[in-house]
Amino acid sequence: MRTPSPVLSVAPLVLPTPDRAVDLELRVSLPLPPTGTGAPGDGDRLPVILLSHGQGHSNNLSSLNGYAPLVASWAAHGFAVIQPTHLSSTTLSLPPETPGAPMYWRSRAEDMSRLIDRFDEIEAGVPGLAGRLDRDRIAVVGHSMGAHTAGLLLGASLTDPDDGTEVDLADPRIRAGVVLAGPGRGGDAITPPMAEALPFLTTTDFSRMATPALVVRGEKDASAHLTVMGPDWHADPYVLAPGPKTLLTLFAAEHGLGGISGYDVAETTDENPARVAAVAHLTAAYLRGVLYGDDAAWRTAVETHASGPDAFGRVESKQDGGRAEPK
Repeated sequence: MRTPSPVLSVAPLVLPTPDRAVDLELRVSLPLPPTGTGAPGDGDRLPVILLSHGQGHSNNLSSLNGYAPLVASWAAHGFAVIQPTHLSSTTLSLPPETPGAPMYWRSRAEDMSRLIDRFDEIEAGVPGLAGRLDRDRIAVVGHSMGAHTAGLLLGASLTDPDDGTEVDLADPRIRAGVVLAGPGRGGDAITPPMAEALPFLTTTDFSRMATPALVVRGEKDASAHLTVMGPDWHADPYVLAPGPKTLLTLFAAEHGLGGISGYDVAETTDENPARVAAVAHLTAAYLRGVLYGDDAAWRTAVETHASGPDAFGRVESKQDGGRAEPK
């Protein structure tokens, strides 16, 4: 990994969006200044992480203001991180009759593609960013509901519960992804109350999610309100999708993966700053390996955090293009 740089974070940057319930607001974080050492992300062009927030109980974490522990680390190590506030954010408090409520699953994915469409505007709105977003090295990362959004952009599909059509929101401009504590398969894996409340979760299909991705799950993330399958459910985006995929199982971690959604967050049930630092390092190293075709940083991160007696987790990978069987 490169030497950390000071970070500039600009928010809110507002993109006028007349066909959306409200304009699209975002935060952009990037390293300053370029160090010129020649390492990926050190020059004029920055690899991009599009970060999709989850939900949760806190008012501001589910918005452009969340996930500071990850964002600060990624930006300091050479990424431009773009965080939209999705329509599902409690900071917006949209009327319950707003089309797409309450989770706005389609709008969330569309937000991320809009961001790519409007890179020129984003660059113009952030000091020192003009001409620096690398259009050829774009990744998506999401946590929880944001991981569902990331999965759709990486090639997962579902059936629209309103009209029965199959929905494909994959964006080919996205070359890699990270799925953090993401939802698994639908069908009888979903609890009956949740199947009734959020029927879009019941038809998730990972069979065409072919974009390279790192799936991160917590060993103790049972998510009993969502699934009857226990922690293995969060491995489905790895198990049921074609390769290349990598699975990181974090020992003793619950849904917050140690506290990735914010510093000292009361809703984190498994607070562990060292685990969060490991997640930040591993995810950045994975994305560098995919985006730049050099996995030396990834191998180092795995040796540091996922091997030996003090490992935070274990890693497994598959390269074939076929569908794996459920655990």
